[in-house]
Amino acid sequence: MLKRLEAYFEFSHLGTNWRTEILAGATTFLTMAYIVLVNPAILAAAGVPAPAATAATCLSAAFGSILMGIVARYPIALAPGMGLNAYFTYSVCIKLHIPWQTALGAVFISGILFLALTAAGIRQMILHAIPHQLYAAVAAGIGLFIAFIGFQNAGLVVRNADTMVTMGNLRNPATALALLGLLLMVVLEVKKIKGSILIGVLSVTGAAWMMGLTHWAHSPVGLHALTATAFKLNIRGAMNKGLLEIIFVFFFVDLFDNLGTLVAVGKRAGLIAADNDIPRLTQIFFADATATVFGSLAGTSTVVSYVESTAGVAAGGRSGVTAIITGVLFLAAAGAAPFVGIVPAAATAPALILVGSMMLTTITEIHWNDPLVAVPAFLTLVLIPFTYSIANGLGFGIVAWAILHLAAGKFRRQDWLLYLLAALFLARFIYLGAS
Repeated sequence: MLKRLEAYFEFSHLGTNWRTEILAGATTFLTMAYIVLVNPAILAAAGVPAPAATAATCLSAAFGSILMGIVARYPIALAPGMGLNAYFTYSVCIKLHIPWQTALGAVFISGILFLALTAAGIRQMILHAIPHQLYAAVAAGIGLFIAFIGFQNAGLVVRNADTMVTMGNLRNPATALALLGLLLMVVLEVKKIKGSILIGVLSVTGAAWMMGLTHWAHSPVGLHALTATAFKLNIRGAMNKGLLEIIFVFFFVDLFDNLGTLVAVGKRAGLIAADNDIPRLTQIFFADATATVFGSLAGTSTVVSYVESTAGVAAGGRSGVTAIITGVLFLAAAGAAPFVGIVPAAATAPALILVGSMMLTTITEIHWNDPLVAVPAFLTLVLIPFTYSIANGLGFGIVAWAILHLAAGKFRRQDWLLYLLAALFLARFIYLGAS
């Protein structure tokens, strides 16, 4: 039986084994575990019952990750997306006074739209229409993005009223602990020790526990709490014309965040072919679209692929087993959500910083001596962390690519979809600027 599973997940071809995949899955889970506490807190502000939101978060993350692992066989974990959950709560439910049940209906419709476009092959066309050098910039930009999040979580970078950001207090015990954790992970990585990131996370967690730096609220929840949100979505209300823009935002941001994450994780894992072809692309898109539909039925906002999956890839994960292990741990977390919070930000921050630094290797694929390539790639690279959005960074890159190539007389008919995407992004940026 194990041999058949190893053959299905291509262990021999990928150069991996069960121990490595299990460690990688646990690493991804520990890096993503914050979502179990953060997502319910955000959705609760919209009126979603917190215990139910916690159960829905764990269940949808488990379902999406396991489905991705089994069907697409990629080490990509899924969970309710940060950014989209804030949009769900603060822009849709609070600002527009839309009930959370109706907002869930909009998420459901966007998921169905994803499935339809995947079946029609349109999402695949979009992926192939974008120049591969922009994807190299996306992968590096996401590296800067998650490293920046790591710096923030470690307290190494903090807000400043005059300069926007500045260096934090290195005397802060959590900050010092995070830096020591980063040093430990790098040393283990240099020594080629498997599971270096996981060992680092667990070591810092243990140290933080002994120093009294871990804090979490005890509020037992379980899957039974889902009764407050499961199948409570209002699809008919979401079909109202006034929610078309909301559905479009859920769809649009999820589409490009997933594309960017897919390329970043795929490049880091070496799973993208030399001709930039991505095997089993349809299955990947099917898994994330189905997870969004499932999540809306369970009671949470849009489910997306997580860039933190790169932590598991950096730990050696190469097959779908990594995602399956992550999913199983999320399922277990549904009953132990209060204890997931024992892993402090100081423990996961160095993992994000280390992985982010490793992802910058893709910038060597960009032709920096060609302004038609360099400027769009640069905009993509820096605007992902500066705007805190993968979709925004990729959008600016696509618009710049199209405008510069038009101005230089390099328009090609076969690139029509790229120019259409640029027009859509430009319209979105103009709309956001006017709102």
